[in-house]
Amino acid sequence: MEITKDTITHVAKLSRLAFSDQELDKFTKQMGDIINMADQLGEVDTTDVPETVQVVDRDTVFREDKPEHWESKEELMKNVPEKVDGFIKVPVIIDKDDNA
Repeated sequence: MEITKDTITHVAKLSRLAFSDQELDKFTKQMGDIINMADQLGEVDTTDVPETVQVVDRDTVFREDKPEHWESKEELMKNVPEKVDGFIKVPVIIDKDDNA
């Protein structure tokens, strides 16, 4: 796959980033090098290599994910950092003025 300046410009626009022509040239070369390295890895024979999910043997340090029961909404809301009109306030992840 060939990475072109237009590809980098397109991805930059989607990411809402602006680059100078010098930066675009630099990033085009770097991304092309990365893609070429990934293509080389795809040529390696891994027929007898077992799949690896994690390279270090360790157990998870997180608690078991299980649902909790709350006796009342008020009890639940005690643990909420931000509330608005009785609802849990969460950060905005979609901008209403997004023209993309």
